[in-house]
Amino acid sequence: MSIKTRLHLLGVFCAFFIFNQAKGQIGSSTYSSIGVGDMNNSGLTQNQAMGGLGISYGDAWSVNQVNPALSVKNNVFNFQAAFNYKRYQAKTEESSATLDGGGLSYVAVSLPISPRKWTVGLGLNQVSAVDYEHIIQSDVVNSDFTALNRIRGRGGISEVYLNTGFELVKNFNVGFQGSYVFGSTIAREQLSLVDDEGSLTGLVTELYDRQTINDFALKGGLHYMARTGDRSRLNFGAIYQLYGDLKTKRYAKVAEDGEGTDPDADGVLIYNDEIGSIYLPNKLGYGISFEKINKFVIGLEAQHQDFRDYRSFADDNSGLGKSFKVGLGGQFVPDIYSLESVFMRSTFRAGIEFEQTPYLINQNKVNDIGINFGASVPMSSLSLLNIAVKVGQRGTTSNGLVQENYYKFTLGFSINDNSWFYKKVFE
Repeated sequence: MSIKTRLHLLGVFCAFFIFNQAKGQIGSSTYSSIGVGDMNNSGLTQNQAMGGLGISYGDAWSVNQVNPALSVKNNVFNFQAAFNYKRYQAKTEESSATLDGGGLSYVAVSLPISPRKWTVGLGLNQVSAVDYEHIIQSDVVNSDFTALNRIRGRGGISEVYLNTGFELVKNFNVGFQGSYVFGSTIAREQLSLVDDEGSLTGLVTELYDRQTINDFALKGGLHYMARTGDRSRLNFGAIYQLYGDLKTKRYAKVAEDGEGTDPDADGVLIYNDEIGSIYLPNKLGYGISFEKINKFVIGLEAQHQDFRDYRSFADDNSGLGKSFKVGLGGQFVPDIYSLESVFMRSTFRAGIEFEQTPYLINQNKVNDIGINFGASVPMSSLSLLNIAVKVGQRGTTSNGLVQENYYKFTLGFSINDNSWFYKKVFE
């Protein structure tokens, strides 16, 4: 049996124990250890607060990274950024643990070349996130020893993108986005033996595994607006994200603890910066929203990604299935023209998301449902403070799964400037 085959079997073995024998988990999300991690399907802060709504609706004061066709709505210069914090309570039938994590979510810029006709944008965004840590404790057969296996993973996939949107004909917009997709995922698996008194016996070994992705992806978007009255309209939107084969470099080694990163140290070198690829399936999204101009919006959107087509570096599907997400949400502005009250000019949002994640554990599907709410509060001039909160649950404690009850808080801002297009009359 080859080393690569052994590594593949070891991965399957560990995945089985993660969800059936684990005594405790720490880190951010248990399920991010599968495939390429947690996929980001909810957009920027304002989208997150509405259940991910953004394929069919966008406004002038926020960057729309979900559907590049809707970037045409940005008729002012816009800079937007946000940070997030996520806290989980993960539990199995036997134990529970509290997990958390967070950091920079995104940075985005939108620049109208010709207001309401042609816009370009660029930004940094997270495609997927990997952040987990498992501690597996199991008895060694025919001995008095206990095996402790600590598995940690960090990293994910990000993208730097450039997009453009333009009005093709009246009320019909088209957009394109090109992305440089990059990122590294580092997994460390440390194995040690302890006796019945809890004392370490023998050497601690580790499997160090690093995968680095560098490639390009494309996204296309459409948006059509149908007027239903003087102050109301229906919006239709669709996106298609092309990923496909992403160039990947992999390094993996089994060695004594602390020496896995050194290719010249003693141990078994499994991959020595070998070049290959992973196949990330393409994504389809579509939606419809009803808008009462400057008053309220309500919409329903869906996204599909078939991870049965996913292939890892080792040409393995990793037990993934179809992914499907649906979001229902909207926003409301009490009085956008109020001069006396910031509250009345604020935009309040709410939504609900249901996602059938791609994870299949012992052929059991893992579902995620969450309630979202948030607001955009005017700060000075045209700029906004953006807030989004999501409270949800992923998975269940049945059938050897892990249930994660969580909340996510995102805080960001939009700096808008409409003086870009005005010539100075007085110095």
